[in-house]
Amino acid sequence: MQVMENLVRTTVGMSTNIVWHECSIGKLERQNLLMQKGCVIWITGFSVSGKSTLASMLNRQLHCRGHVSYVLDGDNLRHGLNKDLSFKAEDRAENICRVGEVAKLFADAGVICTASLISPYRRDRDACRALVPDSMFIEVFMDVPLKVCEERDPKGLYKLARAGKIKGFTGIDDPYEPPMDCEIVIQLKDGKYQTPKAMAEQVVTYLEENGYLKA
Repeated sequence: MQVMENLVRTTVGMSTNIVWHECSIGKLERQNLLMQKGCVIWITGFSVSGKSTLASMLNRQLHCRGHVSYVLDGDNLRHGLNKDLSFKAEDRAENICRVGEVAKLFADAGVICTASLISPYRRDRDACRALVPDSMFIEVFMDVPLKVCEERDPKGLYKLARAGKIKGFTGIDDPYEPPMDCEIVIQLKDGKYQTPKAMAEQVVTYLEENGYLKA
């Protein structure tokens, strides 16, 4: 690290001679303007466990309550930001890393950011948690058994994976590591999926009780 002309120039990864510029408006000022606390709601679980359904309904409920929120959906991001990545372990890790960095920016801006991804590996999710203050990261585990997800399978992806036509499919030939200590667990009710509204309300209640919906 060199100090030149009163600027601290650093090297981060492969980037050299870069300088961090502080914004003239701080996080607390942005939160006060929006009357909410920015955070990352990280929804993880098997394919077809209801992650995107929850994210969409949660986004709608927050919007109707007058809060600013945004959804980072795993499939949507692979249409653009992460379209150069495969589903191999190393690319999955990079996929999660990129989403984590984007989610961090949204949270810092005061936005309630929901990231909806399978994110099968515990170490990758923990790395995203480490990007923000712990109180700003809310991990939501869609605790739906693989058997139930596979029976639902509207896109036929599990069937293709079982037939060997899709490689590296989570739950079939690639592992899923459930959270050890997440903030919210969404489970089946009487063996059936909860309604999207009920799932979203569970998350909204957590946000209310922990002061995220007021600056």
